[in-house]
Amino acid sequence: MLRLKTKFGALKSAAETTAAWCCEERIAERIWKRDFTLWKAQDTEIANRLGWLESPDTTGSSLPEVDEMVSAVRRDGYDRVLLVGMGGSSLAPELFASTFRASPGFCRLDVLDSTHPDAIKRKLDELDLATSLIVVSTKSGSTVETLSFLKFFFTQFSEHGTAGPPGEHFVAITDPGSDLQQLASSLGFRHTFLNDPGIGGRYSALSLFGLVPARLLGVDVEKILASSRVAVSSFRDSTEDPGLQLGVLLSAGSMQGRDKLTLVASPSLSSFGAWVEQLIAESTGKEGKGILPVNGEQLGSPQDYSDDRLFLHLRFRGENEKDEQINALALAGHPVVELELENLYDLGAAFFTCEIATAVAGARLQINPFDQPDVEAAKQIAREMVATYLEAGELPQMEPTFDDGGQQVFGGTPGTEPAAALVDFLQKRTEIIAPYISVHAYLDPSAQTARQLEELQLHLRASTRMAVTTGYGPRFLHSTGQLHKGDGGNGLFLQLTGDWSARLGIPDEPGISRSCIDFGTLIEAQSMGDRQALLDAGRSVIRIHLGENVPHALRELLASLRRIT
Repeated sequence: MLRLKTKFGALKSAAETTAAWCCEERIAERIWKRDFTLWKAQDTEIANRLGWLESPDTTGSSLPEVDEMVSAVRRDGYDRVLLVGMGGSSLAPELFASTFRASPGFCRLDVLDSTHPDAIKRKLDELDLATSLIVVSTKSGSTVETLSFLKFFFTQFSEHGTAGPPGEHFVAITDPGSDLQQLASSLGFRHTFLNDPGIGGRYSALSLFGLVPARLLGVDVEKILASSRVAVSSFRDSTEDPGLQLGVLLSAGSMQGRDKLTLVASPSLSSFGAWVEQLIAESTGKEGKGILPVNGEQLGSPQDYSDDRLFLHLRFRGENEKDEQINALALAGHPVVELELENLYDLGAAFFTCEIATAVAGARLQINPFDQPDVEAAKQIAREMVATYLEAGELPQMEPTFDDGGQQVFGGTPGTEPAAALVDFLQKRTEIIAPYISVHAYLDPSAQTARQLEELQLHLRASTRMAVTTGYGPRFLHSTGQLHKGDGGNGLFLQLTGDWSARLGIPDEPGISRSCIDFGTLIEAQSMGDRQALLDAGRSVIRIHLGENVPHALRELLASLRRIT
């Protein structure tokens, strides 16, 4: 059973007020009745986005279809699955893969959600095409990254695969009537799963988008759904429901300036933070408001943090290695919430609990937690840049303020080298209230890069006492990107880009190698589009291009920052 333990700290009074409001407004009852007026006076993409409330039951009815496909895959000798998707289509599968691993006789599951050419090449090199299955997952059926992956891998199977139709190696998960449904049919996909269209991407963990990949791993998804049904019963029948309580704390924290939700996860639950990050950031970051999830940050001492933090500790029962640090934070007055799972299958209850909490927080903050009005901005600019490339043969050029022939800086004082430019950039933004730093890494998400970004995150926090988030592009555009452009404008954005070694074309059509654009151009257009969208939203952005040797340049940047600060 899932348990929620709360140490209110400085939020005690605000939490009591919000809890009383929940009772007066009959929040649980109205959510269950799909009363859109909880969030907005007009039903704009609300009532038709509440299908997740019934996911534990509706998804269960599709399990025989799922099991039939999984049995056929195992019978045909497949032992590896690569899921290609973005945001809500990839984060829950990634969580299942890192938490459960593959059961004997089932498939190993990997996820690709990066358009960086070196990341794609690495995934391709790891595949044995004869025994690999590609799961193409997108709600809309038109996500540019996902369709580009489809074209690339379908062409690989067409040109280098074993005998037999390449479509036998592909499964689709999408909404009814989407472009992907039609494409999958024309290409002869092994199977196409049609999800409930009333479930938004970030609320889809307990739908086919989450549970088809989990079943391919060999996860007992019936137990996951049973756990989530317990959470549903608690929400419908109890005013002490964990989801309601968590929603109270989230909204009370945001309204009291503790809007930096710092996620502290046990090692075995490390991927849960990324899923929660998207759910909360994309749902609450709009209309000048927002709750900023801080994921993956090394846990520090009370003095390392400003008074804008609320801590959410995710752990399994009996995992106590971080208790001393957590207790120290609580004693110092920082509010701390512990979400404790009894076993792996309590993930089902945890998904539903966090979804309810997000819906409650949205109601209290008077925002619509089911739309994403600012996500399209970066996509549209990137599309325009790609169109320019297709017409002119090159992307629009930006003028650097520093250029040593390898590394470049865009923004900041002209002629200033990267570390000094970054320090100057951060120090000049004193007018921003409750600021945070967000590092946007349009880089190869390798293990080495991950370690270096963790070091950078820790150093920036230590030298500024600001909350520091990190995210790989374009992955974060489908997660925290909404909040970056829709919140109160208190973010300071460091965009990191670099060169790549692999040259991979994006086929114009699946199965045909002819290509007018490659993945390197696509990720560059996405980084430029995101930068311009942030600037158009009045955000402060500095871009540092790290050149050919990204690991070396990151080491040098960090070493210079340590000398300066």
